[in-house]
Formats: sequence, structure tokens, C-alpha cells
Amino acid sequence: MIDILFDVIGMSGTGLVVGAFFMLQLGKASPEGLTYNVMNLSGAILLLISLCYNFNLASFVIEIFWIAASLIGLYKYFKAKQSTATA
Repeated sequence: MIDILFDVIGMSGTGLVVGAFFMLQLGKASPEGLTYNVMNLSGAILLLISLCYNFNLASFVIEIFWIAASLIGLYKYFKAKQSTATA
């Protein structure tokens, strides 16, 4: 039963990351946008959670970098939004 829970969590994360990439490729999301970066961050976190049960070092490392990249994207998004509001 616990196996299924972590599989669902991991597959949800995969769906978010892959979905964000497809939205980007279809022009439905911007790499600087909130949606793209939140989907990537959420997906990577869910994948990390699933990796706590079924650990794989290579996957764990790439998810850490994916989270870092998403956080950079979110930082840039909010910084640009703040400078637009100030101007």
C-alpha cells in the first residue's frame, strides 16, 4: 500500500515536470513565468519525496538541481514583477 502512495506521488511529480516542458514547447508557458517555474518546483519536490522511499542517487541529484533552477526562475520572476510595479 505504501508503495502505491509513493508511486502516485512520484508520477504526479513527473506529470508536473513533463507538463511544464510541454506547455513551454507549445508556447502556453514562458520560461520566465510563474506557472512554468511553480510546476517545475512542485514536480521536483514530489519526485524528491518519492525518492525518499525508492532512493536513486542520480535522480536525487538531478531533482536538487531542478529545484535550484526553479527557485532561481521564481526569484527572477518576482524581482522583475517588483521592478515593474515600482516603475
